[in-house]
Amino acid sequence: MLKNIQEWILLLGIFGITALIGNWVGYDILPLAALPGMIVLVAICLIGFILQKLIPVNFPSIAYISIIGVIVSMPWFPGSEKVVEWTTQVQLLALATPILAYAGIAIGRSWTDFVKLGWKTIVVGTLVMLGTFLGSAVIAEIILRFQGII
Repeated sequence: MLKNIQEWILLLGIFGITALIGNWVGYDILPLAALPGMIVLVAICLIGFILQKLIPVNFPSIAYISIIGVIVSMPWFPGSEKVVEWTTQVQLLALATPILAYAGIAIGRSWTDFVKLGWKTIVVGTLVMLGTFLGSAVIAEIILRFQGII
């Protein structure tokens, strides 16, 4: 368990530093201003990972992380004002960039498995992304026209 915690701290630390840099470059929020929020987010993730290992119920760690995040940001939770203030300095897309980069690296490491899926996977993936984009655009168009914005 201790080895897992050390690995999680290392990975979350790398993720946090990368996200802070993305937050700085993309949103002009200095890393020192966003550092308390990133520490809170990393701590919530770490606690969620630990709970997932300690509690003998087959429950994903993301569920624990989400529940903890909701609880610590509730108005009745002590210090929630600071938690919300700190975490608002960390932008969502700055968090998504390192996650997507990690996913890309993970796919790249198992390129042989990806190749085994064949060219059909690329076609299906492309069509799914295109359909999602077009569907979102049509829905946005309808809603905006209905509201008289366009």
